[in-house]
Amino acid sequence: MTDLGDLDIFSRVVTTGSMSAAGRMLGLSPAVVSKRIKRLEERLGTRLLQRTTRQISLTEAGQGFHERILGILAGIEDAEAFVSGRASAMKGMLRISAPTSFGRMHIAPHLSGFMEANPELVVNLVLTDDFSDIVGEGFDLAIRIGELQDSSLVARRLAPVRRVLAAAPSYLERRGAPQSIADLAGHVCIPPHSQDAWRLEGPEGTVIYRPQGMLVTNSSEVVREAVIAGMGIALRSTWDIGAELSDGRLVQVLPQYESSRNVVLSAIYASRQFLPAKVRVFIDYLAELYGPTPYWEHAP
Repeated sequence: MTDLGDLDIFSRVVTTGSMSAAGRMLGLSPAVVSKRIKRLEERLGTRLLQRTTRQISLTEAGQGFHERILGILAGIEDAEAFVSGRASAMKGMLRISAPTSFGRMHIAPHLSGFMEANPELVVNLVLTDDFSDIVGEGFDLAIRIGELQDSSLVARRLAPVRRVLAAAPSYLERRGAPQSIADLAGHVCIPPHSQDAWRLEGPEGTVIYRPQGMLVTNSSEVVREAVIAGMGIALRSTWDIGAELSDGRLVQVLPQYESSRNVVLSAIYASRQFLPAKVRVFIDYLAELYGPTPYWEHAP
C-alpha cells in the first residue's frame, strides 16, 4: 500500500506549489520531498507532477489523484483529533478564499474571536474577487456571494444577500427621486464594477436594466465611494452599505425593486463526507455570527 506520509507530502507540494515550501512545513529537506514524490509516482506507475526550473504543476493524473486523496487526509486528521481529544483545539492551517470587500468588512474584523478560541490554528485568508479553484489552489473553503450553482462542490448557505438601489441625499436633492424604472433613463446610474446589467425583481416580475453611467471602474469599492459621494444611483448589497442606509448617508430608491432573493452568502468546500473539523468549526462560527437576519440589516 502507498505510504500515507507520501500522500501528505504530495498534497502539501500541490498546496504550496513548491517542494521547498512543503519541506519547510514538514521539517524535511527538498531532496527528501523530491525522493518521496518520486517513490509515490513509481508506486502508482504514473507522473503526478510536471517539474520545471521555475514551477511545479499537476498532470491530469495528478489533478484527479489529488482531488481523491484530500478526503482521505481530512478523514485521518479528524480521526486523530477525535482519538486524542483535540477536536475542540484545532491545529494546522486553515486556508480561506473570500471576496475582497466582504472579507475586509465582515470576516477580518471577527477573526480575533475565532483565533482566540483556536490558538493553535493558523488562518490564511486570501481576498480575491475571482472564483478560486478550491481544490487546485489548496483552499479548505471559499466564501462566495451569488446564486448557488450545481457543481461537485458542497455549499452551505450562511446568510441572505439583499441588493438595493441607493443614492445619497445630496444627489436626490439635485436630481429628484425616480418614481419608476423608466425614470432611471433621466438619472446618473453607476454601473457595477463587473459591468453586468442590474437584474431586479419588482411588481411586474424580473426587470433587466443596463446602467449607462459616466464612471467605469473595475473596483467595487470605487462604485461604493462614488454613490456615497453623491455621484448617482447604484445597486449595492446591504452588507456593503447597511451602515450608510442606517445613518442617512444613503437612501434606498425605488424600494419596490431589489435584486433576486436567490443571491446568498455561502461557504463552499470540497467534500461533505470528510469535512475537516477546522473547516466545520469555522463555518459554524460564521453561520452563528451572521444568523438568518445578518447584523448589517439593522446596523446602528
